[in-house]
Amino acid sequence: MSRCAILALSLLALPLTACLTPSRDYHGYVADEAQPRDMKPGDDTRSSVLAQLGSPSTTSIFDENTWIYMSELQERVAYLNPKVKSRSVVAIRFGEDDKVEEVVEYDETAGKIVNYASRETPTRGRELGFWEQIFGTIGAVQLPRTNEATPDNPTGRR
Repeated sequence: MSRCAILALSLLALPLTACLTPSRDYHGYVADEAQPRDMKPGDDTRSSVLAQLGSPSTTSIFDENTWIYMSELQERVAYLNPKVKSRSVVAIRFGEDDKVEEVVEYDETAGKIVNYASRETPTRGRELGFWEQIFGTIGAVQLPRTNEATPDNPTGRR
């Protein structure tokens, strides 16, 4: 092959390398300066956590004194499904005096897979096909008969 052909093939193949570069998506809480895991039990208060970290991703359902900060990093290559590269869940629990009592961090290995029930509730009747759904109500619906004034009929008379 000549040098010109090799150069042309390499220039044509160069844009394809962009397909192999993973795109990164950040979800949830993104820390600016302070990390949620850096909060010191006994030293930080609810107001200092709010000032440093901002509002939490969520609060605990059972205890309003627990704030939860969640973040996740996903990478996607081309058209493939995204893969979780890192996941962090930090729970900050406050005591009765509004001071940080405990900071607990969970990562992607601490999660559990929940299997959903695949059962379906049976319904009465029959399933309509696509065309039956589109054209099934033609002629079956009547317009209401009223003497109400409308923009097209300001007097309300027919």
